[in-house]
Amino acid sequence: MSIVILDGYGLNPGDLSWEGFRELGEEVIIYESTPDDKIVENIGESEIVITNKTELTRDVLEKVKHVKYIGVLATGYNVVDIEAAREFGMKITNIPAYGTNAVAQFVFSLLLEVCNHVTHHDKRVKEGAWADSGEFCFWERPLIELHGKTMGIIGFGKIGEATSKIARAFGIKVIAHTKTPNKDLEEDNLRFVELDELYEQADIISLHCPLFENTKGMINKRSIQKMKDGVILINTSRGALIVENDLREALDCGKIMAAGLDVMIEEPPRNDNPLFSAKNCIITPHIAWAPKETRERLMNIAIENVRAFINGEDKNVVN
Repeated sequence: MSIVILDGYGLNPGDLSWEGFRELGEEVIIYESTPDDKIVENIGESEIVITNKTELTRDVLEKVKHVKYIGVLATGYNVVDIEAAREFGMKITNIPAYGTNAVAQFVFSLLLEVCNHVTHHDKRVKEGAWADSGEFCFWERPLIELHGKTMGIIGFGKIGEATSKIARAFGIKVIAHTKTPNKDLEEDNLRFVELDELYEQADIISLHCPLFENTKGMINKRSIQKMKDGVILINTSRGALIVENDLREALDCGKIMAAGLDVMIEEPPRNDNPLFSAKNCIITPHIAWAPKETRERLMNIAIENVRAFINGEDKNVVN
Protein backbone atom coordinates (compact mmCIF):
# COMPACT_ATOMS: atom_id res chain seq x y z
CA MET A 1 0.00 0.00 0.00
CA SER A 2 1.10 3.58 -0.61
CA ILE A 3 1.38 5.98 2.32
CA VAL A 4 1.25 9.78 2.30
CA ILE A 5 2.15 11.94 5.29
CA LEU A 6 0.49 15.32 4.78
CA ASP A 7 2.21 17.43 7.44
CA GLY A 8 5.24 15.66 8.81
CA TYR A 9 7.22 18.69 9.99
CA GLY A 10 5.34 19.13 13.27
CA LEU A 11 6.20 15.61 14.39
CA ASN A 12 9.61 15.38 12.78
CA PRO A 13 11.44 18.62 11.95
CA GLY A 14 14.52 16.52 11.20
CA ASP A 15 15.54 14.91 14.48
CA LEU A 16 13.56 11.66 14.06
CA SER A 17 13.50 8.94 11.39
CA TRP A 18 10.66 8.06 9.01
CA GLU A 19 12.22 4.64 8.35
CA GLY A 20 9.48 2.76 10.21
CA PHE A 21 6.87 4.07 7.78
CA ARG A 22 9.11 3.39 4.79
CA GLU A 23 9.34 -0.25 5.83
CA LEU A 24 5.54 -0.54 5.71
CA GLY A 25 4.66 1.19 2.45
CA GLU A 26 5.36 0.27 -1.15
CA GLU A 27 5.61 4.02 -1.67
CA VAL A 28 5.89 6.63 1.09
CA ILE A 29 5.48 10.33 0.28
CA ILE A 30 6.23 12.86 3.02
CA TYR A 31 5.16 16.51 2.88
CA GLU A 32 6.33 18.94 5.53
CA SER A 33 2.95 20.67 5.27
CA THR A 34 -0.07 20.69 2.99
CA PRO A 35 -2.15 23.83 2.28
CA ASP A 36 -5.91 23.38 2.06
CA ASP A 37 -6.00 23.73 -1.72
CA LYS A 38 -3.42 20.94 -2.15
CA ILE A 39 -4.86 18.26 0.16
CA VAL A 40 -6.60 16.20 -2.52
CA GLU A 41 -3.65 16.56 -4.89
CA ASN A 42 -1.13 15.51 -2.24
CA ILE A 43 -3.18 12.49 -1.20
CA GLY A 44 -3.16 11.39 -4.82
CA GLU A 45 -3.70 7.63 -5.09
CA SER A 46 -2.43 6.81 -1.61
CA GLU A 47 -4.56 4.39 0.39
CA ILE A 48 -3.04 5.29 3.77
CA VAL A 49 -3.14 8.94 4.83
CA ILE A 50 -1.29 10.29 7.86
CA THR A 51 -2.25 13.74 9.19
CA ASN A 52 -1.49 15.82 12.22
CA LYS A 53 -3.39 19.09 11.80
CA THR A 54 -4.31 19.00 8.11
CA GLU A 55 -8.12 18.91 8.07
CA LEU A 56 -9.85 16.12 6.17
CA THR A 57 -13.37 17.44 5.67
CA ARG A 58 -16.30 15.68 4.04
CA ASP A 59 -15.61 17.62 0.86
CA VAL A 60 -12.03 16.33 0.80
CA LEU A 61 -12.95 12.74 1.68
CA GLU A 62 -15.61 12.61 -1.04
CA LYS A 63 -12.83 13.21 -3.57
CA VAL A 64 -10.49 10.51 -2.21
CA LYS A 65 -12.85 7.58 -1.60
CA HIS A 66 -10.04 5.15 -2.45
CA VAL A 67 -8.43 5.97 0.92
CA LYS A 68 -8.76 3.05 3.32
CA TYR A 69 -7.01 4.34 6.43
CA ILE A 70 -6.43 7.71 8.11
CA GLY A 71 -3.90 7.91 10.92
CA VAL A 72 -4.09 11.04 13.08
CA LEU A 73 -0.78 11.97 14.71
CA ALA A 74 -2.47 13.23 17.88
CA THR A 75 -4.87 12.17 20.59
CA GLY A 76 -7.63 14.48 19.38
CA TYR A 77 -9.02 13.56 15.98
CA ASN A 78 -11.47 16.37 15.23
CA VAL A 79 -9.39 17.26 12.15
CA VAL A 80 -11.21 14.40 10.40
CA ASP A 81 -14.92 14.32 9.56
CA ILE A 82 -15.65 11.10 11.42
CA GLU A 83 -19.13 10.58 9.99
CA ALA A 84 -17.92 11.00 6.42
CA ALA A 85 -14.99 8.64 7.00
CA ARG A 86 -17.32 6.01 8.46
CA GLU A 87 -19.72 6.45 5.54
CA PHE A 88 -16.89 5.93 3.04
CA GLY A 89 -15.45 2.93 4.90
CA MET A 90 -12.25 4.65 6.02
CA LYS A 91 -10.68 3.47 9.27
CA ILE A 92 -9.35 6.19 11.59
CA THR A 93 -6.80 5.80 14.38
CA ASN A 94 -5.34 8.20 16.91
CA ILE A 95 -2.39 8.24 19.33
CA PRO A 96 -3.62 7.96 22.93
CA ALA A 97 -1.62 8.78 26.05
CA TYR A 98 1.71 9.47 24.33
CA GLY A 99 2.40 12.83 26.00
CA THR A 100 0.88 12.49 29.46
CA ASN A 101 3.95 13.37 31.50
CA ALA A 102 5.24 16.03 29.12
CA VAL A 103 1.96 17.95 29.12
CA ALA A 104 1.52 17.67 32.89
CA GLN A 105 5.08 18.97 33.27
CA PHE A 106 4.29 21.91 31.00
CA VAL A 107 1.24 22.87 33.06
CA PHE A 108 3.67 23.67 35.84
CA SER A 109 6.09 25.44 33.52
CA LEU A 110 3.29 27.90 32.79
CA LEU A 111 2.04 28.03 36.37
CA LEU A 112 5.49 28.62 37.87
CA GLU A 113 6.19 31.36 35.35
CA VAL A 114 2.94 33.05 36.39
CA CYS A 115 3.82 32.72 40.08
CA ASN A 116 7.55 33.50 39.99
CA HIS A 117 8.05 35.70 36.88
CA VAL A 118 11.40 34.05 36.22
CA THR A 119 11.74 35.30 32.63
CA HIS A 120 10.91 38.89 33.58
CA HIS A 121 13.35 39.01 36.49
CA ASP A 122 16.14 37.33 34.53
CA LYS A 123 15.73 40.02 31.85
CA ARG A 124 15.69 42.85 34.41
CA VAL A 125 18.80 41.58 36.20
CA LYS A 126 20.70 41.53 32.90
CA GLU A 127 19.45 45.05 32.15
CA GLY A 128 21.06 46.22 35.40
CA ALA A 129 17.92 46.75 37.46
CA TRP A 130 19.14 44.64 40.39
CA ALA A 131 22.48 46.44 40.51
CA ASP A 132 20.73 49.80 40.29
CA SER A 133 18.44 48.91 43.20
CA GLY A 134 21.32 48.62 45.66
CA GLU A 135 19.40 45.94 47.57
CA PHE A 136 20.39 42.34 48.33
CA CYS A 137 17.16 41.17 46.66
CA PHE A 138 14.96 42.76 44.06
CA TRP A 139 11.53 42.02 42.62
CA GLU A 140 9.14 44.01 40.49
CA ARG A 141 6.15 41.70 40.43
CA PRO A 142 4.39 39.90 43.28
CA LEU A 143 5.49 36.31 43.89
CA ILE A 144 3.01 33.58 44.80
CA GLU A 145 3.51 30.50 46.96
CA LEU A 146 1.58 27.49 45.67
CA HIS A 147 1.49 25.49 48.90
CA GLY A 148 -2.02 25.52 50.35
CA LYS A 149 -3.69 26.79 47.18
CA THR A 150 -6.57 24.92 45.52
CA MET A 151 -6.28 23.74 41.92
CA GLY A 152 -9.41 22.90 39.96
CA ILE A 153 -8.76 20.36 37.21
CA ILE A 154 -11.44 20.15 34.53
CA GLY A 155 -11.14 16.76 32.86
CA PHE A 156 -9.52 13.92 34.77
CA GLY A 157 -8.10 11.61 32.15
CA LYS A 158 -4.48 10.53 32.18
CA ILE A 159 -3.09 14.07 31.83
CA GLY A 160 -5.47 15.52 34.39
CA GLU A 161 -4.55 12.79 36.85
CA ALA A 162 -0.81 13.27 36.23
CA THR A 163 -1.24 17.01 36.77
CA SER A 164 -3.01 16.36 40.07
CA LYS A 165 -0.09 14.25 41.32
CA ILE A 166 2.39 17.04 40.62
CA ALA A 167 0.06 19.58 42.21
CA ARG A 168 -0.20 17.57 45.41
CA ALA A 169 3.59 17.30 45.57
CA PHE A 170 3.58 21.11 45.80
CA GLY A 171 1.11 20.94 48.67
CA ILE A 172 -1.77 22.08 46.47
CA LYS A 173 -5.26 20.81 47.23
CA VAL A 174 -6.93 19.39 44.12
CA ILE A 175 -10.60 19.46 43.22
CA ALA A 176 -11.53 17.86 39.92
CA HIS A 177 -14.53 17.72 37.64
CA THR A 178 -15.04 14.89 35.17
CA LYS A 179 -17.94 13.03 33.58
CA THR A 180 -16.99 9.77 35.28
CA PRO A 181 -15.41 10.48 38.67
CA ASN A 182 -13.59 7.59 40.32
CA LYS A 183 -14.38 8.08 43.99
CA ASP A 184 -11.77 5.46 44.89
CA LEU A 185 -9.09 8.02 44.01
CA GLU A 186 -10.35 10.56 46.52
CA GLU A 187 -8.17 11.40 49.52
CA ASP A 188 -7.48 14.39 51.75
CA ASN A 189 -6.05 16.54 48.96
CA LEU A 190 -8.13 15.21 46.05
CA ARG A 191 -11.88 15.17 45.65
CA PHE A 192 -14.35 15.31 42.78
CA VAL A 193 -16.86 18.17 42.62
CA GLU A 194 -19.51 19.66 40.35
CA LEU A 195 -18.28 22.27 37.90
CA ASP A 196 -19.87 25.26 39.64
CA GLU A 197 -18.22 24.28 42.93
CA LEU A 198 -14.88 24.03 41.16
CA TYR A 199 -15.30 27.52 39.72
CA GLU A 200 -16.17 28.93 43.14
CA GLN A 201 -13.32 27.32 45.09
CA ALA A 202 -10.30 27.06 42.78
CA ASP A 203 -7.37 29.47 43.01
CA ILE A 204 -5.97 27.86 39.86
CA ILE A 205 -7.97 26.23 37.05
CA SER A 206 -6.28 23.84 34.61
CA LEU A 207 -8.16 22.61 31.55
CA HIS A 208 -7.73 18.96 30.49
CA CYS A 209 -10.99 18.12 28.74
CA PRO A 210 -11.51 17.22 25.08
CA LEU A 211 -13.16 19.61 22.64
CA PHE A 212 -16.77 18.62 22.08
CA GLU A 213 -19.86 20.69 21.33
CA ASN A 214 -20.68 20.84 25.04
CA THR A 215 -17.16 21.98 26.03
CA LYS A 216 -16.53 24.46 23.20
CA GLY A 217 -16.33 27.94 24.67
CA MET A 218 -16.93 26.67 28.21
CA ILE A 219 -14.67 29.39 29.61
CA ASN A 220 -16.79 32.43 28.84
CA LYS A 221 -18.26 35.49 30.55
CA ARG A 222 -20.84 33.40 32.38
CA SER A 223 -18.43 30.80 33.76
CA ILE A 224 -15.77 33.41 34.52
CA GLN A 225 -18.25 35.29 36.72
CA LYS A 226 -18.58 32.15 38.85
CA MET A 227 -14.83 32.00 39.48
CA LYS A 228 -12.90 33.43 42.40
CA ASP A 229 -11.52 36.92 41.90
CA GLY A 230 -7.86 36.66 40.96
CA VAL A 231 -7.96 33.08 39.71
CA ILE A 232 -5.13 31.73 37.51
CA LEU A 233 -6.17 29.91 34.31
CA ILE A 234 -3.97 27.33 32.55
CA ASN A 235 -4.88 25.71 29.22
CA THR A 236 -2.79 22.97 27.60
CA SER A 237 -5.79 21.15 26.14
CA ARG A 238 -7.73 22.79 23.28
CA GLY A 239 -7.82 26.47 22.40
CA ALA A 240 -11.51 26.54 21.56
CA LEU A 241 -12.44 25.66 25.15
CA ILE A 242 -11.99 29.39 25.80
CA VAL A 243 -13.81 32.39 24.35
CA GLU A 244 -10.71 34.49 23.78
CA ASN A 245 -12.38 37.92 23.88
CA ASP A 246 -14.06 37.04 27.19
CA LEU A 247 -10.74 35.93 28.65
CA ARG A 248 -9.08 39.13 27.49
CA GLU A 249 -11.75 41.22 29.26
CA ALA A 250 -11.38 39.17 32.45
CA LEU A 251 -7.59 39.58 32.41
CA ASP A 252 -7.72 43.30 31.79
CA CYS A 253 -10.13 43.92 34.67
CA GLY A 254 -8.28 41.54 37.02
CA LYS A 255 -11.11 39.03 37.49
CA ILE A 256 -8.62 36.48 36.17
CA MET A 257 -5.21 37.42 37.57
CA ALA A 258 -3.17 35.60 34.93
CA ALA A 259 -3.42 33.00 32.19
CA GLY A 260 -0.92 30.52 30.79
CA LEU A 261 -1.92 29.17 27.39
CA ASP A 262 -0.21 26.64 25.14
CA VAL A 263 -3.15 26.39 22.73
CA MET A 264 -5.23 28.91 20.79
CA ILE A 265 -8.43 28.78 18.75
CA GLU A 266 -6.51 29.55 15.56
CA GLU A 267 -3.02 28.07 15.25
CA PRO A 268 -0.89 29.88 14.42
CA PRO A 269 -2.83 32.90 15.73
CA ARG A 270 -3.10 36.12 13.78
CA ASN A 271 -1.12 39.14 14.96
CA ASP A 272 -4.32 40.92 16.00
CA ASN A 273 -5.37 38.19 18.43
CA PRO A 274 -7.02 39.92 21.42
CA LEU A 275 -4.92 37.99 23.94
CA PHE A 276 -1.63 39.36 22.60
CA SER A 277 -2.29 42.68 24.34
CA ALA A 278 -4.08 41.29 27.41
CA LYS A 279 -2.62 41.79 30.87
CA ASN A 280 -0.68 38.92 32.45
CA CYS A 281 -1.17 36.44 29.61
CA ILE A 282 1.61 33.99 28.76
CA ILE A 283 1.24 32.23 25.40
CA THR A 284 3.47 29.45 24.09
CA PRO A 285 3.24 27.94 20.57
CA HIS A 286 1.56 24.56 21.26
CA ILE A 287 4.74 22.89 22.52
CA ALA A 288 3.64 21.00 25.64
CA TRP A 289 3.52 17.76 23.62
CA ALA A 290 6.80 18.29 21.79
CA PRO A 291 9.84 16.94 23.72
CA LYS A 292 11.84 14.59 21.51
CA GLU A 293 11.10 11.66 23.82
CA THR A 294 7.37 12.29 23.44
CA ARG A 295 7.53 12.65 19.67
CA GLU A 296 9.51 9.41 19.38
CA ARG A 297 6.80 7.66 21.37
CA LEU A 298 4.12 9.15 19.13
CA MET A 299 5.99 8.08 15.99
CA ASN A 300 6.34 4.51 17.23
CA ILE A 301 2.64 4.24 18.11
CA ALA A 302 1.66 5.67 14.71
CA ILE A 303 3.84 3.09 12.95
CA GLU A 304 2.32 0.25 14.97
CA ASN A 305 -1.18 1.53 14.20
CA VAL A 306 -0.44 1.32 10.47
CA ARG A 307 1.23 -2.07 10.84
CA ALA A 308 -1.86 -3.41 12.61
CA PHE A 309 -4.12 -2.08 9.85
CA ILE A 310 -2.03 -3.70 7.12
CA ASN A 311 -2.21 -6.98 9.05
CA GLY A 312 -5.98 -6.77 9.29
CA GLU A 313 -6.01 -5.86 12.99
CA ASP A 314 -7.53 -2.93 14.89
CA LYS A 315 -5.32 -0.78 17.08
CA ASN A 316 -6.40 2.61 18.49
CA VAL A 317 -9.33 2.75 16.07
CA VAL A 318 -11.73 5.59 16.90
CA ASN A 319 -14.54 4.92 14.43
